[in-house]
Amino acid sequence: MLTEDQVFEKINFKQNPLPKGEYENCTFVACDLEQADLSGIVLTDCILKDSNLSNVRVNKSTSLKNVRFQNCKVLGLLFSGCNEFLFEVNFENCVLDFSAFDRLKMKKTRFKGCSLKQVDFSATDLTEAVFADCDLSGAKFERTILEKADLRTARQYTIDPEANRLKKARFSLADVAGLLTKYNIVID
Repeated sequence: MLTEDQVFEKINFKQNPLPKGEYENCTFVACDLEQADLSGIVLTDCILKDSNLSNVRVNKSTSLKNVRFQNCKVLGLLFSGCNEFLFEVNFENCVLDFSAFDRLKMKKTRFKGCSLKQVDFSATDLTEAVFADCDLSGAKFERTILEKADLRTARQYTIDPEANRLKKARFSLADVAGLLTKYNIVID
């Protein structure tokens, strides 16, 4: 089933599950998808605004291709379970705490004004990603590619330069101490 150019507004998809199929150029506004099963759902060029996607279940039949999330609550979503082919997402003013992007290719992904507490970015390719005004408290960076990434306005991150690729990544002087945490030194 292909659905194109539709607006879904204030729908509770917990009570009425989103039918499996492909959704192109659709907008979801103020929808409740908490704990929904998005298996068999393909979103292409879609926007999700002011919606709750906490603890949504995904698998390799779930595709997110150029999907924008704006002002959404996305707690505990395991994005790494999605189909990796053409995977592309961007986030603005979202709460993504306890979610996982491990092992995904996310070059040039934009996170703007997001809470990314305890998010797993292990072995993720975040080349040229932008973390604008994001809280990365407890976020896991291990074998992560952050080359040319912009973390100048990010805060609360702890990144081991020896365990991640940081060539030409950008950091602010005020928060660069997050690169030295493992050395247990005091910076005055």
